[in-house]
Amino acid sequence: MDPALELQQALRPPPRSARPIAGFFLDLAIAIGALLILSLACGAVWAAFKGAQIAMQQGGALDPASVVRLLGEPGAIAVIWMTLVSTGGAALLVYYWRRRATREEHAVSRQAVLRIGTWGWVVATATATFVVSSAISFLGQHLGIRPQPTNLAVIEAAYVASPVFMLLFGVLIAPAYEELLFRRVLFGRLWASGRPWLGVLLSSAAFALMHEIPGTTGNSWQATSMLWLTYGFLGAAFAFVYWRTRTLWAAIGAHALNNAIALVLLNLSAGS
Repeated sequence: MDPALELQQALRPPPRSARPIAGFFLDLAIAIGALLILSLACGAVWAAFKGAQIAMQQGGALDPASVVRLLGEPGAIAVIWMTLVSTGGAALLVYYWRRRATREEHAVSRQAVLRIGTWGWVVATATATFVVSSAISFLGQHLGIRPQPTNLAVIEAAYVASPVFMLLFGVLIAPAYEELLFRRVLFGRLWASGRPWLGVLLSSAAFALMHEIPGTTGNSWQATSMLWLTYGFLGAAFAFVYWRTRTLWAAIGAHALNNAIALVLLNLSAGS
């Protein structure tokens, strides 16, 4: 077959699937359930580890003060590891159970990765996310609104404790499992049904809500809305670059580059 014709056929939109919206919310529910179960399991492992550690230090006895320490919040690095296991595990579960890529999709992705234009889209998307996020932040400061992302304090503390690990986590690991869940599984479900714009909207909303759960922080509703707007735009941009290039690696690359810029700025602000 003519290579140009073969590539054209490979880049055709995926076939429609039945009941895509129900499938989308089922995928999301499974992911949330798995995340909660794995989070509880990680918490139990952490408590058991700390309990054994304190018991060894005190010769097998646990006094009330030790119990308070045992039930206290884990350190920043431990929280990052729990996040990796719970969210990453949930993403892998839903991907392999519900939305595993076919051989044809892998072939299309490999072809897209080899095109220079794909990586131009990656750079353009990361640049757009940085510019828009900065504009939203500037607008918030002008209006006297200074939102604090839920995970910012943990990220800052973990970065101080282990910068190399946080670079690996923030630039490589977290973008990979978040794109696998939100773009490949959730957006991909509606894209495959011929409803890509609905997929962009719903997957971006899920991405924003999972990053900033209402009522769990001290942010005002205005600050929370600004965070949702920021995360929602990021999710939409990463979905669009995946849709445009036909490879999840483009979305992962744009997400990774965006996070790398954020970590560099965090490092510069911490050193100033």
